[in-house]
Amino acid sequence: MDIVHAISGLLVGGLVGLTGVGGGSLMAPILILLIGVVPATAVGTDLWFAAITKAVGGTVHHRFGDPDWQVVRRMAYGSVPAAIVTLIILSHFQMGQVKHGFLMTMLGGALIVTAMATLSWGTIRKFAATVPPHHASTYRRVQPGLTVLAGAILGVLVSLTSVGAGALGTTMLLALYPRRMTPARLVGTDIVHAVPLTLVAGIGHLWLGNVDFRLLGSLLVGSIPGILIGSFLATRISGGIIRPFLALVLVASGTKMLLS
Repeated sequence: MDIVHAISGLLVGGLVGLTGVGGGSLMAPILILLIGVVPATAVGTDLWFAAITKAVGGTVHHRFGDPDWQVVRRMAYGSVPAAIVTLIILSHFQMGQVKHGFLMTMLGGALIVTAMATLSWGTIRKFAATVPPHHASTYRRVQPGLTVLAGAILGVLVSLTSVGAGALGTTMLLALYPRRMTPARLVGTDIVHAVPLTLVAGIGHLWLGNVDFRLLGSLLVGSIPGILIGSFLATRISGGIIRPFLALVLVASGTKMLLS
């Protein structure tokens, strides 16, 4: 076991449990930029890391009654089929080992968009508070369809880059259900939804030969206790305290990948 891998897993797992953000958004850059893993292998290994880590965190959030299961189902109706279709397309064009430059560009762009999404939560909540009641009633009628569409977008992005299930997922949920989602419920719903999505995408990348199980094991040694600690703290501490710092790290990582 590599202690650097385990510590990386611990830090990322803690952030995922606390804020719902940080799995693919941080682990993929760490694997590529700091550890030197090939981008395609980093994406595939990170998806399995996220699936297992978030399954543990989802169990903790479920115990406290945080996830909104109706919203989880709506997101999954879009994300899981979209992930399967994306993986079939990748396989059809024999893109299991996608070109280095393409993946780096996709990852860099996804990280910067994720950073912007991470900082937008407060603005979304303030906007929702000013929406007139009759407009809110009309909006609620289209929420199910918009939620499925949001899930489909996540399914494509996560399958390609392993990034987005956390920060983009929570931002979409907050935009779709600004008054329904408390902070703890928002994190719990996003983590539970990410489990089937990352598992399906991870199986696809395993099929494409993009998973390093030795590396995955080292990461999980740290991430499982990390997400348990973070998930417990999520019911007591606001994730907003660390969100600006997280966004700065994501922008720096994304810029580095775009320039590589």
